[in-house]
Amino acid sequence: MSETPRRIIIIKRPVVAAGHHGGGWKIAYADFMTAMFAFFLVMWLLSTSTPAQLAGIAEQFKMPLKVALSGGEKSSLSTSVIPGGGADPMEKKTGDVQQEESDADDLNRLDELKQHLDKMIEDSPVLKQFRPQLLIDITPEGLRIQIVDSSNRPMFDRSSAVVVSYMRTILREIGPVLNAQPNKITLSGHTDAALYAQGDKSYSNWELSADRANASRRELIAGGMQEMKVLRVMGVASSMHLNQDDPFAPVNRRISIVVLNHRAQTEIERANAANAANAANASIKPAIAAAGQSAANLSATRAGRRI
Repeated sequence: MSETPRRIIIIKRPVVAAGHHGGGWKIAYADFMTAMFAFFLVMWLLSTSTPAQLAGIAEQFKMPLKVALSGGEKSSLSTSVIPGGGADPMEKKTGDVQQEESDADDLNRLDELKQHLDKMIEDSPVLKQFRPQLLIDITPEGLRIQIVDSSNRPMFDRSSAVVVSYMRTILREIGPVLNAQPNKITLSGHTDAALYAQGDKSYSNWELSADRANASRRELIAGGMQEMKVLRVMGVASSMHLNQDDPFAPVNRRISIVVLNHRAQTEIERANAANAANAANASIKPAIAAAGQSAANLSATRAGRRI
């Protein structure tokens, strides 16, 4: 029996040539050559430049683009951390420094005034007995002196602005001390939440608080304080309770005297000046218009007579 010959299988795979990689290498090579050319050109310029020219080039690279285009001081002359990039945030303006110094002086002066008042109250047999009704503290506006009411010792006659004797004594003792200060003051009157029988139709807590503040102003002046020291006299009724838990508490009935610091005094004086200017303009314009109308009527009358 003869053997069957094995079949030989031949597989032919076509040879595929690699695809064309394009000309990207040419662009990269061109960029490289351009960079090398620029580098050697810079090196040549540096080798042929004078020291003064080199210093100018170095300064130009230090200077921000904004300054280089629009002009400005060189970085070597600037004290800013980021020259040309705007104002130095670490550097304070002259006005800010002066304001901070003024605020510090005010705080020291008002703190000394507080200590002086505390000592005066402790040393005075008359004022010492009223110490629980005198509250003295420093606020953002200045030194605040509050004379609070008491159920056993009221500051004013009931439902009126008549100052009782002990309240008059306190105010006249404080007046000369306030007059010795360069700062001006404001006064505000406060009441509790108790309403009048007539409600707000006739005489209310608003009028009462304003009248009491003004009566306190008169007693301070009688004690020796100059009238020009007062910037504002206000009545705020029961809108600002000292005892928030009890709107009818006696301590809510009080007189608040604020020795203003420089910042608060300037703001109030500016506001007062603006209000005065607005009031003057509001009264002058109608007067001018009326005068103009009267002049026109008079001219028309005279013209009619001539006719």
